[in-house]
Amino acid sequence: MPDDARYTAAVEACRTDPASYWLSASRDIAWRRQPETGFTLRPDGMADWFPDGVLNITESALDRHVAAGHGGRTALIWESPASGDAARYTYAELLNAVGRCAGAFKALGVMPGDCVLITMPPVPEAVIAMLACARLGAVHVVAFAGFAGPELASRIDDAQPRLIVTATCCYTARRPMPLLPAVTEALLRAAHQPDACLLLHRAGTPAAPLPIPVHDFATAMAAATPASALPVPASHPLYVLHTSGTTGQPKGVVRDQGGNAVALMRSMAEVYDMGPCDVFFSTADLGWVVGHSYGVYAPLLAGCTSLLYEGSATATPDAGTIWRLCARHKVRVLFTAPSLLRAMRASDPDGSHPAQADLKNLAAIYVAGERAESSVLHWASHVTNRPVHDHWWQTETGSAIAGSLRGLGIVATRGIGRAVPGADLCVLAPDGALLPPDSEGELAIRLPLPPGCLTGLWRAETRMAQTYLDRFPGFYRTFDHGLIGADGEVQVMARLDDVLKVAGRRISAGRIEEVLSRHPAVIECAVTAKPDGQRGEVPVAYVVRRDDAIAESRLRATLIAAVRDEIGALAALRQIVFLDALPRTRSGKVLRRVLADLPTLA
Repeated sequence: MPDDARYTAAVEACRTDPASYWLSASRDIAWRRQPETGFTLRPDGMADWFPDGVLNITESALDRHVAAGHGGRTALIWESPASGDAARYTYAELLNAVGRCAGAFKALGVMPGDCVLITMPPVPEAVIAMLACARLGAVHVVAFAGFAGPELASRIDDAQPRLIVTATCCYTARRPMPLLPAVTEALLRAAHQPDACLLLHRAGTPAAPLPIPVHDFATAMAAATPASALPVPASHPLYVLHTSGTTGQPKGVVRDQGGNAVALMRSMAEVYDMGPCDVFFSTADLGWVVGHSYGVYAPLLAGCTSLLYEGSATATPDAGTIWRLCARHKVRVLFTAPSLLRAMRASDPDGSHPAQADLKNLAAIYVAGERAESSVLHWASHVTNRPVHDHWWQTETGSAIAGSLRGLGIVATRGIGRAVPGADLCVLAPDGALLPPDSEGELAIRLPLPPGCLTGLWRAETRMAQTYLDRFPGFYRTFDHGLIGADGEVQVMARLDDVLKVAGRRISAGRIEEVLSRHPAVIECAVTAKPDGQRGEVPVAYVVRRDDAIAESRLRATLIAAVRDEIGALAALRQIVFLDALPRTRSGKVLRRVLADLPTLA
């Protein structure tokens, strides 16, 4: 069957009989009780997937591989060139470590349904702690190991964890960064107090006292009796992951065990074309959704090897680190962020490092997490001689909504790619009307959402409905602006709050950024809106240029002319501000609100 026909058949099967389609997919997962019902609908249009199924996701990720005689396969590789440490776990070794960690949690009073807050660097113990929570039926809440005290305190109060798991330090470059001062501040600020802290001691930073009882991670592991996997309903929460997104105040996205396992397993085959023993390398921190889905769960569910890395992409020791890791460990798929590619391009514009690395095993590079301009994708493809695919998803969806689906032979030609089977994408006008192909509007997903998407917001049912469901009944709001072509190709242009209204015309900030980024003197850029008495809003561009670039005045004139020639005078770009760097969040997203507050030309 031709690849396009396989994709078409999968999409049609999802639309005509989604229950049967996903029940068939569920057979790729180990169940204690195989589900017979695909889903039940809630009054709000959301679905509870596999409601009669019983499982524990760690049995699919670990136990079944060992039981099938594959315990000697490599499950996890870790390298930390900054600290000089490295480790490798087979599936059997990882299963033993997870069982012991679950036993240690149990000894500290963690019960099914309890939350455990994990704020750790990307080290094996963080992966082990996440899986140990799932094994006990506890709910892990992973927070980026760089959050300041107030951010961490907000997550403690929202999740109310029984236990907090952390480390003495992390390494982003050559020097250790202490973590305990922020943890201490968070505990002093938070109204809720965990019962205890499990602390991983790392070389380079001494431990400091905390205002709650502290237990040594290694000692607790050594003394623990390994815990077996607890069977739980498919709908049992696996984790809570906080995200701010468009709505401001962090909200806890809840994901279940059963639907998540099925969706991630299917995505490894359909999206990334990965099979057992292949090496998957996600550069995302474990505190982000990519780290959850493709640093931990998806590779292990598929019997692959997950490569975990701690350090800077350009400073430990240089911009060739990622490429050398891909070569040394025979990585098949690299999953990274546009911001990392931009940083490597800025440090190594000619691509001397990938040219020296043996990348023959690298089948593809995927990027996600923020808008990726075509220039950085073309650069990465050129210097590696490998396909580079942008794809679109959110913390809320847990895996791709649309992209190049290598396992189904679908490769993007002019946009993000096609919608994944199960995601019924459409474009809505502001009044909720369905728009025809090639019309710009708000991208939305027709309910019910497929397995693996959020099942709700943690202790915030009303906020869930108000944020995602109420505006357009029967649809999930993505808060992204784009279009779907007549050929099904999806183009994601901007977040809704990044769409400018210039003289009554809607212009995507991303469209202007795309034009600017093509100039070889531009390293990265961002566009925001400035109020204008005549036009309503006008764009302001913030540009980081190469040190050896042409003069600012000449470059400014050239860029303004390029936007006018490609988009038209209606874009009204007149102001360009040159910066040394764009302000970014911890996850690498541009802080557009900070840019909007910067002074501009009169």
